[in-house]
Amino acid sequence: MATTRQAHTVWEGNLIEGKGVVTFDSSGIGEYDVSWPSRSEAANGKTSPEELIAAAHSSCFSMALSHGLAGAGTPPTKLETKADVTFQPGTGITGIHLSVVGEVPGLDEAGFVKAAEDAKANCPVSQALTGTTITLSASLT
Repeated sequence: MATTRQAHTVWEGNLIEGKGVVTFDSSGIGEYDVSWPSRSEAANGKTSPEELIAAAHSSCFSMALSHGLAGAGTPPTKLETKADVTFQPGTGITGIHLSVVGEVPGLDEAGFVKAAEDAKANCPVSQALTGTTITLSASLT
């Protein structure tokens, strides 16, 4: 069964001086301010499209890795994934780096790295973001 999730943004003003609010409609988790300075300089308590992509990518990757590990008979105790999405004004998103540290009883480092590489290649968000370079570092605790 397919699912569709919704969010919406209301933007006021031009790019440089304007501001917006992104609302998570499906989950109802809240509204978050966005602005050009929070995207291209310091966050200053606001979010950005890149932070939202980082959240989506880190959670999708974690789910894909957990599923792959469990399917191989080595379910993880814990996975901690960070996604760094780099934005260069005038160029766009120039790369995403995923880093994951896992607790996986019965699995060695090489097996974990292999499973993480597979999750990176096959998680739906990674597949949607094929227009940018995605790198990975993976290790066990």
